Amino acid sequence: MEISTMLGMLMRGYGVSLQIFFVTLLGALPLGVILALGRLSRFKPLSGLVALYISVMRGTPLMLQMFAVFFAPFYIFGIRTGSGYMYTAVMISFVLNYAAYFAEIYRSGIQSMPRGQYEAAEVLGYSAPQTFFHVILPQVVKRILPAMGNEVVTLVKDTSLAFSIGLAEMFTQSRALVASQRSMVPFALAALIYWVTCLVIEFLLRRAERRLSYYHD
Repeated sequence: MEISTMLGMLMRGYGVSLQIFFVTLLGALPLGVILALGRLSRFKPLSGLVALYISVMRGTPLMLQMFAVFFAPFYIFGIRTGSGYMYTAVMISFVLNYAAYFAEIYRSGIQSMPRGQYEAAEVLGYSAPQTFFHVILPQVVKRILPAMGNEVVTLVKDTSLAFSIGLAEMFTQSRALVASQRSMVPFALAALIYWVTCLVIEFLLRRAERRLSYYHD
């Protein structure tokens, strides 16, 4: 099989990998903010529940969580799911897992903000929501961007875990090609695509960090 044909098959799987990547960010980034605020809540039952959720999500394998979400409808509720549910299960698992990681990064950023920022906003007549979204959050984003960047790069590679419940993303396609062609070339091509994707993301993140920097070269 020609390399161009292999690349074509891999790119179809790569499209699924990108879907997992973008849907995860779209769901996990805002959910992480909500979880971080719940974790910082003065209402102890809420903060304790969120802390437990974050601990479980971060302390158990993402693959195990995918299997749990995939099989839960049938084994817990007796609901039979179609083949299309594996895609939904992957998306739910990734969003719930990464939201927990993002929540801890948000929390650390929020707690690092000086108390004077809140007091200054209060003097200017800002409400609590206005203070958070217009004063605190923009500064938090700047502080946590490197840590968030690490998680985003990890997400690119973690999309390969979707193979475990049968979703045909790029790693699944490369495994099938290796088995059928008896060649390591598909693995090498898949590795190159993952690597280039991570390089592009790192480049974009570095540019974002420079734009958010207080000082420019």
